[in-house]
Amino acid sequence: ESNIIPKLPRKPSRYYSQEIVFGEDFQEKLGKSKYFVVGSGAIGCEMLKNFAMMGIGCLKEGHVYVTDMDSIEKSNLNRQFLFRSWDIGKMKSTVAAEAVKAMNPNMHVRAYVDGVLPETEHIYDDHFFERLDAVVNALDNVKARQYIDRRCVYYQKPLVDSGTLGTKASVQVVVPFLTESYSSTNDPPDPSVPMCTLRNFPNLIEHTIEWARDNFAGLFTIPPQQADEFMRSPKEFAERTAKNHSEYDKTEIIENVKRILGEERPKSFTDCIKWSRNLFEQQFHNTIAQLLYNFPRDHITSKGERFWSGNKRCPHVLKFDVNNKLHLDFIVAASNLLAHIYRIPQISDRKSIADEVAKIHIPEFKPKAGVTIHENDEQVRADVERQKNISAMRKNGQSANDIEAEQLLSRLPKPDNILDIKIQPHEFEKDDDTNFHMDYITATANLRAENYEIQRADRSKIKRIAGNIIPAIATTTAMVTGLVCLEVYKFVQQHKNIESYRNGFVNLALPFFGFSEPVPPKRQKVYKNETRKKYQSVF
Repeated sequence: ESNIIPKLPRKPSRYYSQEIVFGEDFQEKLGKSKYFVVGSGAIGCEMLKNFAMMGIGCLKEGHVYVTDMDSIEKSNLNRQFLFRSWDIGKMKSTVAAEAVKAMNPNMHVRAYVDGVLPETEHIYDDHFFERLDAVVNALDNVKARQYIDRRCVYYQKPLVDSGTLGTKASVQVVVPFLTESYSSTNDPPDPSVPMCTLRNFPNLIEHTIEWARDNFAGLFTIPPQQADEFMRSPKEFAERTAKNHSEYDKTEIIENVKRILGEERPKSFTDCIKWSRNLFEQQFHNTIAQLLYNFPRDHITSKGERFWSGNKRCPHVLKFDVNNKLHLDFIVAASNLLAHIYRIPQISDRKSIADEVAKIHIPEFKPKAGVTIHENDEQVRADVERQKNISAMRKNGQSANDIEAEQLLSRLPKPDNILDIKIQPHEFEKDDDTNFHMDYITATANLRAENYEIQRADRSKIKRIAGNIIPAIATTTAMVTGLVCLEVYKFVQQHKNIESYRNGFVNLALPFFGFSEPVPPKRQKVYKNETRKKYQSVF
């Protein structure tokens, strides 16, 4: 009976309510616990606050370790409550550790700014993991979760993983030799938009936004990065390209580098405006005109059906109008993005840009016969497979790659001719309103929507979709961390029965609250009459 009834607190403390339920001895175990919180975003902030209130790591032997390799951005402030506006630019883990230390001065907390990766195993080494009692995930991607899971399996440490998606949340508890590990099962892949729909047949504003986001990367991120890599080490770049890419990809990479370093290289901001005007014509007039040439409005398929029917919206070309605000938005954004790449002084004065673009003459476009436009993803996959087969047939060992590298190098600009070029690739940043990133994507998405007579979207909606922003609800985050802490209590109590633990699945919008016992690890036969838990097989 003495083991069942907790030892009640002798005097009130900040943990008095908790001690009334669990007893003083349990509170002492909490204080001596050593926990590793991976991530200090929305869930991480809530978790650290809860740990401070629970008294985890607040005695001499206890400690809480937290790591996050990200810095604080303005968009974090509304859902990551340990951060303030004056913390923008600082490291999340450092600020979060200071904040919870202020909440509970007795808490022993140490902040790391290094991600938990194979490259940092010298930091999070044997000594680090072996002293831990458990690990708590507060991550936002599956790959990182799987790596943490492997480390916990290796060091036989309990793990609690949690995540939120709007009003949805889940908790998974992993106990060595008692439950399956996180990586034992995988979620089905997220549904993706067919490539042909994005390229030629969009019917929703989400399609045009995703196309605009890819278009941004294909113009202002990937080609400049490839050109920069080539300039740093031409020979290594050629060897890597020859070895790791298909024939189609090699041609595209070579053309990107040649275009960035030679054919399209602007000398002034006026050149950037000319380039932007030609880009407008190519994307919103010529490409559409070619599509309509291949498939006219009255085109009938081999099955006798109208081609432009169902989800296929028949597009129309856009004629540039300098007095159209959206058209000029595109020119201003594209011109400044290109100028940034080549370190040309940027200009945001719309009137001067409008005056300059009005002078530009664009030759009349004539559609070409024989241009292939894929009608569906099956045709795209068949074309990709054909390119792979061609590439495989041409490769014949490392010597062939070496020869091909030399051939690729001969097609690229001579390094001595580009010494004066300094390239700055763009890294998409949705929260900086001065970098023209969202200006370009907003204008591009809405212009393409106009091509296909799709209703336009405002900047905030486009930013949410292009930036993959999932609305975070503080209630969901607080609830899921509470469920995690219930499992942490069980870790401290050292429950040995799988029936004691619970995985949780919640959707506040329905509302739905579902709980289940964790799945035990699979067993596999080792000897004739013996089985071993699969969890153990790594050892």
